[in-house]
Amino acid sequence: MNISPASEAFPRDAVQSPGSAETGRRRFLLGATALAAGLGAPALVRAAGATLRLGQSTDLTGPLSELGQALHHGARACFAEVNARGGVHGQQIVLETLDDAYDVKRGIENARRLLADPDIFGLFNCFGTPMVEATLPMIRGTDVPYFAPLSGALLARPRDMRNVLNVRASYADETEKLVNHLTPIGYKRVAVAYQNNSFGKEVLESTRLALKKRGLDLAVAAPVESSGEDAGMAAQKISGANPDVVMLGLAGKPTAAFIRNMRQLRRGIPLYALSVMGSSATLKELGNEGVGVTVAQVMPLPTKATMPIVREYAQAWRAAKVALPLSHSGLEGYVNARAFVEILRRAGPKPTRTAFLNAAWNLRTDLGGFDVGFSDPGSSASRFVELTMITGDGNFIA
Repeated sequence: MNISPASEAFPRDAVQSPGSAETGRRRFLLGATALAAGLGAPALVRAAGATLRLGQSTDLTGPLSELGQALHHGARACFAEVNARGGVHGQQIVLETLDDAYDVKRGIENARRLLADPDIFGLFNCFGTPMVEATLPMIRGTDVPYFAPLSGALLARPRDMRNVLNVRASYADETEKLVNHLTPIGYKRVAVAYQNNSFGKEVLESTRLALKKRGLDLAVAAPVESSGEDAGMAAQKISGANPDVVMLGLAGKPTAAFIRNMRQLRRGIPLYALSVMGSSATLKELGNEGVGVTVAQVMPLPTKATMPIVREYAQAWRAAKVALPLSHSGLEGYVNARAFVEILRRAGPKPTRTAFLNAAWNLRTDLGGFDVGFSDPGSSASRFVELTMITGDGNFIA
């Protein structure tokens, strides 16, 4: 398998020079502008030699590492499969991965390191709304592809950057699907527990807008830190407002912490969550507390063997000997890689970045029961969202 293993990010003391927060912010923006200027120069950067190298910064050891690892291994399984068949136009795809542990400063340094490498063709499947928000300025005004950033946020979908290519449906799509499901049931008082970062705040606003369309107001909202340490206080605040239902704009560890606390206060209250709520490990941690939670998914069930893309994912996953179980996140990584490979094929031998982007914006294809098509900057290649529910054995049913 011609794919490099994950490596360590820059040491923490290399992240930022001492100084005030504002001074640090000015230095970052100046650095990002300078980097973007340099990146914009080689407009004819091509895939080098017999390999095409992609850069990825993701969470492999932090609070959302189970999601980050699944996404990473899904993509690696696809690229390994393609490489074993001779690559794309004879080129092997190499994924250079750095661990940011869901830390914005480390994510920034990882992106700087990857983008400073002239052999990196583009960024692939970088993880998390805060990291995407912080690194987008680095590739603004360049031809560097930023492919399938793992975020459903609108801020990850700038309308003036054609080099940003989103695959997954947006958080707004997910919240619209959830709210459209819960309001006909008769729920009027809707609460939101949201992660206290740009991801959670966008889910909060998307929910507020979806409710407003239906003539409803948000009953109460409570932030939760990524550590989950204040999940109990958030649950108490929400419970005190006596809502009919709770929307969860949470991902990873704080999801389990909040649900456990909420179940203690309001055992039977309906809970609705987004696709990034957590991995199979999160479901196991929840145990019976997770049963009945409704979860929006942007990928089909990873056990839906009747769908060709799902069968092919499972085959590649097993061939790569991944120790993790099949999951929606693993399938998402695989789908993202499949979409990338399809664009690369259409861009021709030894493609330039510009040729790749032109091929991407003309892509309309069926990846085996899963449609993708890039239309306009700011949109997503997929609008697929389905509702699932957590079962007693810690799995999902649709």
